[in-house]
Amino acid sequence: MIKSLSSRTKIDILIPAIEKDLVTLPYVIDAVRKQVKHPIGQIYIVAPKRRRIMELCRMKNCKFVNENTVLPITKKNIHYRSKKWERSGWLFQQLLKMSGDRLCKSEYFLAIDADTVLIRPHVFKQGSKTLFYCRNWSQPEYFNTYRKLLGKTTAAPSSFVTHYMLFNKSKLAQLKRTIAAKHQLTWYNAIISKMDKSKQFAFSEFETYGNFLYSNNRNSVLLKKALNLGMHENIRQVTPNRLMTLSKKYRSISFHKRKEYTRNTGVRSV
Repeated sequence: MIKSLSSRTKIDILIPAIEKDLVTLPYVIDAVRKQVKHPIGQIYIVAPKRRRIMELCRMKNCKFVNENTVLPITKKNIHYRSKKWERSGWLFQQLLKMSGDRLCKSEYFLAIDADTVLIRPHVFKQGSKTLFYCRNWSQPEYFNTYRKLLGKTTAAPSSFVTHYMLFNKSKLAQLKRTIAAKHQLTWYNAIISKMDKSKQFAFSEFETYGNFLYSNNRNSVLLKKALNLGMHENIRQVTPNRLMTLSKKYRSISFHKRKEYTRNTGVRSV
């Protein structure tokens, strides 16, 4: 159990999204407001400039950010695909999360995937320590890319790839400066150039940031089990009573649409 059910640390929320996320996104936003036990500043929805997304932002009192204004590159500049799969957008949304130090006003921001709904109370700061929700499964290539980017192996005993993470803007900026200096490239071009783009899962922003913090000062980090459940049904079919039952075993639910990684679907998977 988490010792404290609330924190005084103010945080912003950053959610990259696209139109296919409009089914889950309202639930994600509502759950963040209910389950994140921090003072919440602004909720930023970073997305393509589409009418339905902008309307949802107005309705939910969130700040819309045009994804093409965040970085000097856009999804069109990322060529990460094979004959069978398309991952350019998936990588782009990771780079958008790593741009939160420029977008958000609060020193801390929570980045959460647009298909992941929190179903239990969460805190992300416990005293001076940052709390990360972790699991025991990851992709080997994430660690290979980390080693290429930072010149060291990962040290954390668990995986940080659990669909949401609290970032400290100063430490995130330090990570990006370290990557840029080591490779004499912008941090995002270093990531794109060093990852093995023949592999379908070749980079993780969460694995990279989490291990960077852990390797620099593991005493500043607390690790908790994520207890995330992946589901493939429509969130609208999940009743409040079922969510209550699931919350006894899980902290969050992710409503994945993996088939949309396939080429020629015309959408970006997050």
